[in-house]
Amino acid sequence: MSLSLSFTNSILSRHVYSAACPPPPPRFLFLSPRTTTTTTSRFHILYRAPQRAAALSTTAATASIIRDTAASAAVFAGAYALVFTFDNLTEKELIQQSLSRKLVHIFSGLLFAISWPIFSNAIEARYFASLVPLVNCLRLVTQGLSSANDQSLIKSVTREGDPKELLRGPLYYVVTLMLCTLLFWRESPVGLISLGMMCGGDGVADIMGRKFGSAKIPYNQGKSWVGSISMFVFGFFISIGMVWYYTALGYFQLDWGDTVQRVALVSLVATVVESLPISNLLDDNISVPLASMLAAFFFFTH
Repeated sequence: MSLSLSFTNSILSRHVYSAACPPPPPRFLFLSPRTTTTTTSRFHILYRAPQRAAALSTTAATASIIRDTAASAAVFAGAYALVFTFDNLTEKELIQQSLSRKLVHIFSGLLFAISWPIFSNAIEARYFASLVPLVNCLRLVTQGLSSANDQSLIKSVTREGDPKELLRGPLYYVVTLMLCTLLFWRESPVGLISLGMMCGGDGVADIMGRKFGSAKIPYNQGKSWVGSISMFVFGFFISIGMVWYYTALGYFQLDWGDTVQRVALVSLVATVVESLPISNLLDDNISVPLASMLAAFFFFTH
C-alpha cells in the first residue's frame, strides 16, 4: 500500500531520490515510499531546508511580521474569550464546573490548531503562533508556584481547585500545544492528529465516561467502556476533520482511503494507551499525544 503526501511549505524538505532523479527544490515536504532504484533508507529524517527558496523583500517581511503579530493577538483574545465564556456559564450555574473545565480542554486546543492558517507563510510564523501556548505555560508556572493565585484560572483548568494542579495536567497540555506547533505546524498531519486525540478524543471520553461509564474496563476500574469507545470514535472523527480542513485549504494532498485507515489505527493506539492504569505515573496529557505522535509518524511513513 503506497501513500504519497505533499505539503506546500518551504520550511521542511523530506525526499527520497536516486542519482538519476535529482531532488526537487526545497519548496515542498514529501513523504513518499522509496523507489526500487534507490539504495538509501526508506525515509529520511525531517530536516530544515538549508535556505529559503526565495528571499523576501523588506516590505514582504514587514507585512508578514505585522500579520503574524496581529494573528497572535487575535488568538490570545479568542483564548481568553473562550475561558471567560465558560466561567460565566459556570457562575450562572448553567453548566457544572467539571463540564466547563473539560469543554475548555476540548475547544481551546482545537480552535488554536484551526487558527494556524491565519498566520503568514513566513518561516517565523510558527514561532509567533507558539507564543500563545508559551505565555499560557509561563502563566501556569507562575500561578502554580505563587501564593497569590488567580482563582478564575484555577477554577477553569483544575479538578480540585488546588493551585499545584496547574503544574501538572494543564501545564502538560499547553506544552503539547507548543511542541505540535513548533515540530509539525502546517506541514504534517501528525501534529493535528495528536491534538485531535488529546483535545477531542480524551476530552469527550472523560465527559461520556463520567456520565454513562458504569461498566468499567476489567484491567482499569478508573476507566469505562463508554469512555474508551467515545475516545476512539470522537478522536477519529475530530482528527479526520482537522486533516480534511487543512487538505481543503491546500496544505496536504492525501489518498483518503489510506488516510482514513491510518487515522483509525492511530485512534486505536491512543485509546488503548488512555485506558491503561498508568494515570498516576503518566498524565493523559502526556501519554495520549505522545502515543498519537509516535503512531501517526509510524503509520504515515510506512
